[in-house]
Amino acid sequence: MVREQYTATTEGTTIERPENKYVYKIGIYGWRKRCLYLFVLLLLIILLVNFGLTIWILKVMWFSPTGMGHLRVTNDGLRLEGESEFLFPLYVKEICSRVDSSLLLQSTQNVTVNARNSEGNVTSRLKVGPKMVEVQSQQFQIKSKEGKPLFTVDEEEAVVGPGRLRVTGPEGAIFEHSVETPLVRADPFQELRLESPTRSLSMDAPKGVHIKAHAGKIEALSQMDITFHSSDGMLVLDAETVCLPKLVQGTQGPASSSQRLYEICVCPDGKLYLSVAGVDTTCHENSHICL
Repeated sequence: MVREQYTATTEGTTIERPENKYVYKIGIYGWRKRCLYLFVLLLLIILLVNFGLTIWILKVMWFSPTGMGHLRVTNDGLRLEGESEFLFPLYVKEICSRVDSSLLLQSTQNVTVNARNSEGNVTSRLKVGPKMVEVQSQQFQIKSKEGKPLFTVDEEEAVVGPGRLRVTGPEGAIFEHSVETPLVRADPFQELRLESPTRSLSMDAPKGVHIKAHAGKIEALSQMDITFHSSDGMLVLDAETVCLPKLVQGTQGPASSSQRLYEICVCPDGKLYLSVAGVDTTCHENSHICL
């Protein structure tokens, strides 16, 4: 500890001040000072490098007050221009493209779109794979630009909205169950075939079934029987010529003429056969055909 000495003198007396034996220097000197300057210089270099990297990142990522890069923040949501790649699931309410461009969703495996309810359960799913497009929903519907349903499918039925369903395949259309339609028609100059290879074919209508060929013929082929049944009406064959080429013919009697005229006879069970015409009916003479 240093003690300061004070000496009182009178005027006209000169006293030499004692020499200070202890001198104190205020500040940092020597190697400590050099280390401090070096540390400050290092901090300044790090600050400049960080500032330069920040400016470079802002420039490369295209940061701006409205967004980052091609991503813009608008009042309606986010606007993304160009191509983007998402590595994880994307949760959005609505995705739409620009007015002058189309929207493309592309993936190396598949593209899956899920709709969830408030509890997080999947209610509908659209999966586009490399070999198949799969839709899982209670109802699938395709609409036109005007909002009219074109095609609707659910667990009970499939409804075609337009007035015409056209099948262009060479093998036609195969239905495993019944089909309900007001009209079945082929293209112009093409044949229409209704065929059941292993089972029966039935056409039912409450107000009648109308079969018409505008420029051709109608053929009904069957390996077994072809039955026309009317419960309350009658069977009408309205044509200039009615041909039954394979009807059974009765034996020719001695009173037959050479004009080769025949009459059609009917058995009690409805079977038809031909009998050579005579002066009177000859059906009873050939009635053994009905046995």
